[in-house]
Amino acid sequence: METILLETPVNWNDYELIDSGDGEKLERFGNQILARPEPQAIWRKALSQNDWKQLANAYFIKKKGNRESENEWGEWVKASGCKEQWVLGYGYKQMQIKFRLGLTSFKHVGLFPEQATNWNYIYDTISQSKQPKQKVLNLFAYTGGASLAARAAGAEVTHVDSVKQTITWSRENMELSKLSDIRWIVDDAVKFVAREVRRANIYDGIILDPPAYGRGPDGEKWILESNLCPLLENCKSILNPNSGFLILNLYSMGYSPLIAESLVKSIFQVAFCEPGELFVTDRAKRKLPLGVFVRLKF
Repeated sequence: METILLETPVNWNDYELIDSGDGEKLERFGNQILARPEPQAIWRKALSQNDWKQLANAYFIKKKGNRESENEWGEWVKASGCKEQWVLGYGYKQMQIKFRLGLTSFKHVGLFPEQATNWNYIYDTISQSKQPKQKVLNLFAYTGGASLAARAAGAEVTHVDSVKQTITWSRENMELSKLSDIRWIVDDAVKFVAREVRRANIYDGIILDPPAYGRGPDGEKWILESNLCPLLENCKSILNPNSGFLILNLYSMGYSPLIAESLVKSIFQVAFCEPGELFVTDRAKRKLPLGVFVRLKF
């Protein structure tokens, strides 16, 4: 199947990619404008460096560190009036979700805007299903955008992340979105799924956002190349084979939609799935790729 290219919704009033280039991106999150590294923006900026400095409420400066994590550590240089935390909203059909954003030391702010099209897909898939009380598992779930979308559509959601502080952040987002009853699990994704296999629990949807490198709550080491295949094999055992869906996101550079498609087809033994790339368009109409995905629906 041909690769699907999915753009972050251009009618999202609370988010905009203003400019990109020279290894950076300039984004507006609500009323905050942030400049931070983006290795895939290899073209030249459309705006001048002076324009960036005048527009940005905060500028992220990288610090050198080891490659144990895919995160880029550093600090934010903040202009006067820059907020440490603020709230951003996203709406699609009857789904209205909110996120508490904040400046972190690893350049993220609590939201991956390119995932909005996946939130729409999750909401539609669950809302349009004839099966009642669907169970959805969100692994490496971060601040819970996919969890919120699934819960807003009426699913029973299990949200798994290895970082307790991130679970707390996700809970804030659930409460801001006026949702409830998401099941929170602080655990290593590999260990949790292995236990679910032994318990013979079945899910109607599984969402995975694995990093390239990571650590579990007890120091468990996650390396994408080594751990992803066996994790997906266990996911197959707990995914409803009659009406289930799966979304796998890959952010690491070097992974293509073709790789993701071949991996999922080989494990789930299917002839068809949807591979693609997520991208955001800046004001100069350059398309910035920000992730690879593959979707599978039975």
